Amino acid sequence: MFERKGIIFMTQAAAIAAIYVVLTFVFAPISFGEVQVRISEALCILPIFTPAAIPGLYIGCFLGNLLSGASVFDVIFGSLATLIGALGTYYLRHKKPVVAAIPPILSNAFIIPFILRYAYQVTLPIWTMILSVGAGEVLSVAGLGLLLYAVLEPNKKVVFRQ
Repeated sequence: MFERKGIIFMTQAAAIAAIYVVLTFVFAPISFGEVQVRISEALCILPIFTPAAIPGLYIGCFLGNLLSGASVFDVIFGSLATLIGALGTYYLRHKKPVVAAIPPILSNAFIIPFILRYAYQVTLPIWTMILSVGAGEVLSVAGLGLLLYAVLEPNKKVVFRQ
């Protein structure tokens, strides 16, 4: 039984990572930069359904950044921002979905602008980038992510079988 659960966990994490990478590249023109709406961040709502989403999102973001040729600081700290957000969503999973969507929005809004400044020398004021990245995260996580939640919630026992 333990082996089966481990295999399901790894399969779910791998699938989430793969979907994250694909969405990042399909929507690459809006996935990077000081004004970004990373559609793949909608998946940050998935820790509500399964803890496998936590490593899946982290690995997906890491690979998406790495394969895009991003700065090493972006690969490391951008992925950590997504990991922090995923952990926060997981810990708030018993709250309303809107509340569980807040950690990825905040972690990315407050970490990514510093990556943009110091890794890519973007000269916009930090507060401007906090607002622009935060707005993109609101669209991705609170908009698309909550839509994804609404679609998955009635089918969670089938989709996220343990």
